Parts: sequence; C-alpha cells; structure tokens
Amino acid sequence: MPTLAALNARLDARHVAGSGKPIRFVPPQPDDAAGYEARAWRTGEIVTRPGNWHDADNALAWIDWPQTKREVNRQHHLHAPHGEESRRGTARDVLTLFDEDGLVVACAEPSLAELLAGFRWKELFWTQRADVMEKMRFHVFGHALAGKLRAPFRGLTAKALVFSVDAAELHLPAGGQVAAMDARAAAWLRQPAALSSTRVLAPLPVLGIPGWHPDNARAEYYDDAGQFRPGRRSRGVHSTA
Repeated sequence: MPTLAALNARLDARHVAGSGKPIRFVPPQPDDAAGYEARAWRTGEIVTRPGNWHDADNALAWIDWPQTKREVNRQHHLHAPHGEESRRGTARDVLTLFDEDGLVVACAEPSLAELLAGFRWKELFWTQRADVMEKMRFHVFGHALAGKLRAPFRGLTAKALVFSVDAAELHLPAGGQVAAMDARAAAWLRQPAALSSTRVLAPLPVLGIPGWHPDNARAEYYDDAGQFRPGRRSRGVHSTA
C-alpha cells in the first residue's frame, strides 16, 4: 500500500487538475463539504484515504494517466456548474463509468475492433486469439477496475475505449504505450460527441482476454453466455486521435 508521501513524490509538472492547478494527494478533511471533483478543480487536492486501495488506485491513475485524469476532472466541472456534485446527466455518467471501470485498448487490426464492437467474443478471443495477442494491447485506466482485478470474478466487465493505432506503437516500452494512449484518451474526451451516450464505451469481459486467466485457454470457456453475452453494437471504437 503506497503512502501519501510516496504517491506525492511521484508527481511532477504534468500532474495538474482540470483547472490547471498542480495536484497533490491529501487525506480527507471532515469540515470540507465540497465533493471530490469540485475540490480537485478548485484546489488541486485529490482526496486520498490512507490505507484504502480504491483511493490508492485512483492516485496511481492520476500519476500514470495525467492528461486523461485532468480532462475527466475538467469535464466534470463543465457538466456540474457551481460545484453541484450531485447533478447528474449523460455526460457525467459516461465520465464516471470510464473513470471507475475504463480499459483503454490499442488495436492495430480493424477487423478485431469490429469483432469487439459486435460482441463476437469467441470469434475474437479464441478464433483470432493469436492476432489479438499480437495486434491488441489492453491498458487498465479505471481505478475501481484495478481493484476488481485483484480478486477477479466471473462476469467482470470493463468499459473500453478502443483506438486504432499503428502496429509499431504496440512494441514501445510499456510506459511509452501508456503515454501514447493517455494523449489519445484525453483528446477523445474533448470531442463533443464523446460524452453523448454511455454506448461510446464498449463492454469488454476482462477474463476473456487471451492469456489473462488460465481458464480461458480452452475454447469451451467462451461458451459461457453468463460472461460472454451478446448485445447491441457498441460505438466504442475510435480512429487514431
């Protein structure tokens, strides 16, 4: 469990809130009535409960995905004017789903992205297994998703953004891949259509990703309709930003 001091030591000039204020991780203050996003916007303070993995994972997302987390905070502020944290709507629903359970997928083969968007799970993860392992990368963004992956359960589903990329990008060092996807996800969030519907996020059953879980090394694993459900076509596949 990282301490607040250890988390704050990893911050640099890239790490700013949606307002542009430098961020820092702070413990909760009992007399602060402002919500999490409003406080982050106003002060740059990211409320982080010591000893709490959910909050630690959120802090780590701020560290590794600075552009995207900044844009999430900025968009929350834009869609909840006057600090009205309880005010909801489609835009804030999309932001929350992505912030909590987001998975950012890099895909160098359009046909694989089409299978994902069409809920054709067995064809994607089994029939095209070798291509998925060669031509796709799956990056955890959501801090709640990170916590769930510590104790994965049947039916665990992420909310994915899928970006079309050049194959060479898939062979960058891990940090370089995340930095590239951070820039793409942040740019995507700035587009007006990005927050128009929760269907911009593609449901993705995480335990089906080839090689992630030993059980999925069998073809019949993907016949479990409780995990690999059909559905309406997702809009969560996007061109390179």
